[in-house]
Amino acid sequence: QVQLVESGGGLVQAGDSLRLSCAASGRTSTIYEMGWLRQAPGKEREFVASIFWSRGRTSYSDSVKGRFTISRDNAKNTVYLEMNSLKPEDTAVFYCAAKEGIIGPYKYWGQGTQVTVSS
Repeated sequence: QVQLVESGGGLVQAGDSLRLSCAASGRTSTIYEMGWLRQAPGKEREFVASIFWSRGRTSYSDSVKGRFTISRDNAKNTVYLEMNSLKPEDTAVFYCAAKEGIIGPYKYWGQGTQVTVSS
């Protein structure tokens, strides 16, 4: 089992920056990929960014490319999401997730952290 705990959410103004953290514990040696997903009120959960745990290869949704940066610290078993130039449409609950293989859905999820961007 892998446990994920997010932190760093909050209320900011449009144009501000925010950094989310996700600390992994448990059987972290099984993690292949970690990602951030978000869910806005009344909308489906959507992919934001992901990173391969060992190689560090990253992927982003078009809506955040160029504004958000995902990174990881393997020594701390922590993944980060640096969010710049935040927009009101970025308002959502952000979830950290992990998967153990190259295919298949995310298996482990954090509890989510609220990010609210005011205009």
